Amino acid sequence: METFLLLNRWLHIAAGFTGFFVAPVALLVRKGGPAHRLWGKMFLYAMLVAGTTAIVAASFKGLTFLLLTGIFSLYLAQFGYRSLYHRSMGAGQRPGLYDWASALLGLAVFAGTLGYGLWARPFNVVMLVFGGIGLMTTLRQLWAFRRPGPWPAGQWLRNHISGFVGAYIAAVSAFSATSLKFIAFPLNFLWPTLVLVPLLIWLQRRYAPTGEVVKL
Repeated sequence: METFLLLNRWLHIAAGFTGFFVAPVALLVRKGGPAHRLWGKMFLYAMLVAGTTAIVAASFKGLTFLLLTGIFSLYLAQFGYRSLYHRSMGAGQRPGLYDWASALLGLAVFAGTLGYGLWARPFNVVMLVFGGIGLMTTLRQLWAFRRPGPWPAGQWLRNHISGFVGAYIAAVSAFSATSLKFIAFPLNFLWPTLVLVPLLIWLQRRYAPTGEVVKL
């Protein structure tokens, strides 16, 4: 078992570092081009491996905090990728079983994350922030699935940016919390959110401004 957990740990580290370095490349290259799709898929696969190995380690060691963080990054990564298939949502396209199932599962997980943050003594501000962001994301997604008519122009692209940048924030947060020991809790978890959320908002406004038809 120790050998398995050690291998799982090194696989997690390798995947995390891969995602850490390839995400900026995907942001820098031309959006929608072959390089963007290649580096974007590499980031997706890295996050899937990093999130899965985090969940495995947390399950064996009973680390609720790590478990919820792994699920958080996994959900956001798949949310960002799945959004690419929502370009015609509402205009003849309806959400599939996978869309409903993933959003409802995310709703349950993030409600539990928020509850965990409230239940902990003292309050766990990191789980409150992550749970609140995740809960808001899933509630908005479920509302969008239920509303009649086509989605606003570029909504799928804003979701795509939110999911992938959000997953990157989660990955950087996990790295900071485990490696940057000189930063005190909870700032070690929250500084990537404070630094990168403005970048996320800028990217959304740059590539998917509200009210304009977006082609990518």
